[in-house]
Amino acid sequence: MRVNYDDLHRTIASLTEGETDEVALMATVACEVHHSDDRFDWTGFYRVTAPELLKIGPYQGGHGCLVIPFSRGVCGAAARTGQVQLVPDVDAFPGHIACASSTKSELVLPVYDRDGALIGVFDIDSDQPDIFTQADVDGLQAMLKMVFAR
Repeated sequence: MRVNYDDLHRTIASLTEGETDEVALMATVACEVHHSDDRFDWTGFYRVTAPELLKIGPYQGGHGCLVIPFSRGVCGAAARTGQVQLVPDVDAFPGHIACASSTKSELVLPVYDRDGALIGVFDIDSDQPDIFTQADVDGLQAMLKMVFAR
């Protein structure tokens, strides 16, 4: 099953309408995105909780790393640079943090609030190599903007 981003956007817009609590929004997004596509093995947020520091937020899947400095891993790179990290082979990514040995590819998107402040990153891992596409980047960026930057 592959995600239909139009349907996913409608569902998430309906579920999050009027909600302003970031953790509640993150929990809802993580759940809906995770169950929308069987390529997604781990889906969740790392929140900015201190300068240059991410801590685990709401997620679906096995355990995640609890703390990730901006200086480490794919999530840290997304937070540090403000750029989407589309990683077809995590073993080839310098400094990759293996929270789960089953992860083969990863997509991490920075998450901004309505004022343009970085509030976290949205991380999706897959147990399949080279599985994420530009369509995933575009669909997920639009969804994150709709939910968190409104």
